[in-house]
Amino acid sequence: MTDTKKLRCSVVGVGRMGRHHARIYSQMEDVEFVGVVDHNAERRNDIIEEWGGKAFSTVEELIDDGVDAVTIATPTIYHLEVAQPLLERGIGCLIEKPLAPTADIAAAIAESAKQGGAVLQVGHVVRYDPVMRAVASIENLKPRFIEMVRISPMTFRSTDVGVVLDMMIHDLDLLTMLTGQEPEDIYANAVSVMGEAEDMCNARLEFNGCTANVTGSRLGLKTERKLRIISEDSYVSADFVKKHVTLVRKIANEEQLVDLRTRLAAGEDLSSIDYVNLVEVEEPQVGDEDALTLQARDFLHSVRTGKKPYVDAEAGSMAIRTAERIIEQATASGAKML
Repeated sequence: MTDTKKLRCSVVGVGRMGRHHARIYSQMEDVEFVGVVDHNAERRNDIIEEWGGKAFSTVEELIDDGVDAVTIATPTIYHLEVAQPLLERGIGCLIEKPLAPTADIAAAIAESAKQGGAVLQVGHVVRYDPVMRAVASIENLKPRFIEMVRISPMTFRSTDVGVVLDMMIHDLDLLTMLTGQEPEDIYANAVSVMGEAEDMCNARLEFNGCTANVTGSRLGLKTERKLRIISEDSYVSADFVKKHVTLVRKIANEEQLVDLRTRLAAGEDLSSIDYVNLVEVEEPQVGDEDALTLQARDFLHSVRTGKKPYVDAEAGSMAIRTAERIIEQATASGAKML
């Protein structure tokens, strides 16, 4: 398949997220928007009235019509059921996060992709967020401590899963991306308020050489999305809501540091020293690209070329395995979890 081929694309599940995927496909010049699949006739007809294409009631109808790539934006519990017939026929799938409700089901989805030789990408769209792209572009960033906060008011969507699989899963994916590994130890607790599933969770994750503290809550009065990374030579603070990144780098040389440490050890008063003179503050440029559009382009490039997706099945599975361990630890601590 050439990188210039016009792909026939569709969306299965056109709720809150799926309708955005439909809009993006319909506006891409190198895509023929086939239409959408949704069990709700009114919802699927509304989408095609706005963005074109056909309305399908089943995935099999879509397959019979002919399709090259599909975004799956159904509730998580239906991902395997929807993805399997597509993947087994070699049709590329971008599956909204989380990949599956459990690691075992994620493995079954991945196996279907392998058997069908199909591209499988997981929709951890925060990797494409301009703020995260700015953070990821910082050279020689070796985290020793990471703090992540993801707080939102209750929206009463994604109620089939708790806050760990609904919201925190984004940050778990970023953690495994930043550290290149799964955590060795996890300590967690959670609180359920509005329903049976947890609505707030805090976890401390111990990686080899790095500690992370992650908080996810859908009980906030306002939206917060923050990331802080501390290494031995730098400090990064990112605010996804304000679309701003601050990078503080140590510029004091080894001779200056040895002098400071010696004087501190001797009990000398160093309050006259200006800390700002020992560091350099930068504000990396944050672009204005649309993360969902960047993700769609990357996914379709993989479909055309066979290139490994940026967020492949293993990356999606790593996040789920970590989420399962957090839920297990929180439950052991006495939390009520779904």
